[in-house]
Amino acid sequence: MPCETSLSIGAVCAGNNQTRFRVWAPARESVELQILQPRPRRAVLMKLEHGYFEATVEGLPPGSLYRYVLDHQKDLPDPASRFQPHGVHGPSQVVDSEVFRWTDGNWRGRALDEYVIYELHVGAFTPHGTFDSAIPHLNELKDLGVTAVEIMPVAQFPGNRSWGYDGVFPFAVQNSYGGPEGLKRFVNACHERGLAAILDVVYNHLGHEGNYLREFGPYFTSQYRTPWGQAVNFDGPNSDEVVRFFIENALYWFSELHMDALRLDAIHGITDRNARPFLQLLAESVEAFGRQVGRSIYLVAESDLNDARFLRPADRGGYGLHAQWSDDFHHALHCLLTGERSGYYRDFGGIEPLAKAFREGYVYSGQYSAYRLRRHGNSSQDIPARQFVVFAQNHDQVGNRMLGDRLTRLTSFEGLKLAAGAVILSPFLPLLFMGEEYGEEAPFQFFTSFQDPALIEGMRKGRREEFAGFGWQGDLPDPQAESTFLSSKLRRATGTTAKNGALHTFYRELLRLRRECRPLALLSKSAMEVMKVDREEALILRRRCDGEEAIIAFNFGPGLVQCSLPASPGKWAKLLDSAEARWLGSGSTVSDKLESFGTLSWDMEGQSLCVFCMKAG
Repeated sequence: MPCETSLSIGAVCAGNNQTRFRVWAPARESVELQILQPRPRRAVLMKLEHGYFEATVEGLPPGSLYRYVLDHQKDLPDPASRFQPHGVHGPSQVVDSEVFRWTDGNWRGRALDEYVIYELHVGAFTPHGTFDSAIPHLNELKDLGVTAVEIMPVAQFPGNRSWGYDGVFPFAVQNSYGGPEGLKRFVNACHERGLAAILDVVYNHLGHEGNYLREFGPYFTSQYRTPWGQAVNFDGPNSDEVVRFFIENALYWFSELHMDALRLDAIHGITDRNARPFLQLLAESVEAFGRQVGRSIYLVAESDLNDARFLRPADRGGYGLHAQWSDDFHHALHCLLTGERSGYYRDFGGIEPLAKAFREGYVYSGQYSAYRLRRHGNSSQDIPARQFVVFAQNHDQVGNRMLGDRLTRLTSFEGLKLAAGAVILSPFLPLLFMGEEYGEEAPFQFFTSFQDPALIEGMRKGRREEFAGFGWQGDLPDPQAESTFLSSKLRRATGTTAKNGALHTFYRELLRLRRECRPLALLSKSAMEVMKVDREEALILRRRCDGEEAIIAFNFGPGLVQCSLPASPGKWAKLLDSAEARWLGSGSTVSDKLESFGTLSWDMEGQSLCVFCMKAG
């Protein structure tokens, strides 16, 4: 069966000073191993069933460089290479998975309900842009209240700067970031601090430059097309071994790199008409591996299909994925904060889309979409809150703007606080994008370092076409220019101003409330009531847990709002008001203590949020 992964591929140190090489090349008559270092020599691989070739070589130490020679003609890197020290066109390197000394033997992962995710790009997160240079900042993230660190893709890509979605060696950790040993040090450091580690992986396509997989076998199909070119062959002839390749890849990240979760990029780009499709087999394999090793591990999908079947368990006709990014939540919130209504934002606007996102998860659950010119989505009412990841910013929603401008450039300081409150005080899993916690002003733009002139020009043309429907003004930054990459690095020095400091402390306080206030810690849609007030400008969430209640009120409008709602009799404590002077607001008019005799009333300043709590007894 495709979900069985005992047939491991690539170069594996097998003990007794032996290295076993195994590669899938069903269209080839012969495969030779060409060892380049430390001592040049060759070995013939034996042909096995299902198109595999294998050889075991003695006396080959870790660090040895090698290539495969196909049919005595083409010498190419290993499709399952664990490391490409000289880039995508260079030889592969043997890596011994037993060399690194892990200190996380007692780590069993975190419950999904506890995830507070911080997304970062390794190259842009620090001046040096490596795993090792990111480690000293993990304590800051833990102190903030982050519990899981998500890194954008690190599979080897062309050059030394990229978002990572053009990777061409799914098993090889990017050389310019520090390779597999650097990533292990980073993950180990996360676990030492109680932080889960999440990796973004790309199974819907591979990049173009340095992509040699099609030379070995039918990894791709012309039956379907994706925005990135040919689709991965998940359901055509010989697709079982392609499925095996990517399931092995997922388990590699969990087993040898100790990842806690994988974020599956754009699964709407995966076409698979099998009765038991790749994503379902992947989920089954991950579940089985998690039980085997006694760790909590997860699959988190990105999808624009609004199809709840991906999130339902297999026994209810679903695929069994654990969570999904919610673009609908982002779009609804973004429109309220910025007023933008072009491109896909035309489907949103007003308070109702955000209210529905809070109630259900999806905003579009089968109704007509003006942007898509058709009906879109299905109901997510039965999907638990912990299965949705929500955000006000992420790499896509910032970086896929023409200028890569963050919310800091698009809304007011009060709007930034509203965005933080809506995400963190939701019953969903919050995700923060690097730098947003202090109001980073540097853009995050799309950048590449291709060498192929035709690919460079095609990429530039595609970016221009992508932005045509939004009507954004300005000159498109050249993705290929090093200056575009350098301008996207965090400028932590700007985090020292009064506003930066206040916003950072505000984020930390929101995350403390989420942890310590029981109604806010309970991730439940059924234990929450969503109410709209005052001309589509304000929204109130009432959340309950074991007799304790919390009320979170958002005023997205510019003017004062008078709030009045039925509430349990008793004394209510104000836990937070973003209008207070300590948050650099205009000044709060709300008392620290409110009393309800069946109705709770207060006035809210424009663009502000308040949190109240009444404890049981």
